[in-house]
Amino acid sequence: MTTNILIVEDDREIHGMLTAYLQREGYETSSAYDGAEAIGKLEQTGFQLLILDLMIPVIDGYEVLRRVREKQNIPVLILSAKADEVDKIIGLGLGADDYMTKPFGLGELSARVKAMLRRYVYFNANPLDRSSSVLTHGELSIDLHTYEVASRAGRRTLTAKEFDILKLFLSHPSRVFTKSQIFQAVWNEDYMTDENTVMVHIRRLRTKIEPDPSQPVYIQTVWGIGYKLGAAAN
Repeated sequence: MTTNILIVEDDREIHGMLTAYLQREGYETSSAYDGAEAIGKLEQTGFQLLILDLMIPVIDGYEVLRRVREKQNIPVLILSAKADEVDKIIGLGLGADDYMTKPFGLGELSARVKAMLRRYVYFNANPLDRSSSVLTHGELSIDLHTYEVASRAGRRTLTAKEFDILKLFLSHPSRVFTKSQIFQAVWNEDYMTDENTVMVHIRRLRTKIEPDPSQPVYIQTVWGIGYKLGAAAN
């Protein structure tokens, strides 16, 4: 299956460099130079990954990301000159799967793209028998094919990273995970550069599955250590 990546970047030099590099890596690429063009292409074409700059004209990257997450669960890699922690928190909080700051190395970008696509293709490339694709723990369940979660809060669609985090907890219901362990398991990287990455994804996941995110019963904080699956999920 051909992998089609949408590159949304208004800097034509960076855009051209990304296009040439990813095509040499064997990917098919499509281009958008502003937010409106990106939204139009996303509505018309099926993409397997979105590389998104935040500071793009017409409609900014944050709004593009928000609209994508209303309808799609494709992996989103933010590529931005915005290096402040608050910008990363906002981007990840809106549903981005990863965040890289400019300037960036093409080798690192390639590794991140491959990791994101491996997870996406694994769960979406082939139809799965529904009875074997649902992981359940008490009243909490996730569908490995649709990325949907069912809980007391209702049925919601998760992003790839949110899904991987919840799947990690459901696969090890009695284990307490540190932020570093979650990062290593979900992002497939040995070194966690910013623990806020995990915290933001946990916070966003709670807003989707918890009846009251301010008093979580499914993903509970173990102070000074990390997180665990709550007893209320049993």
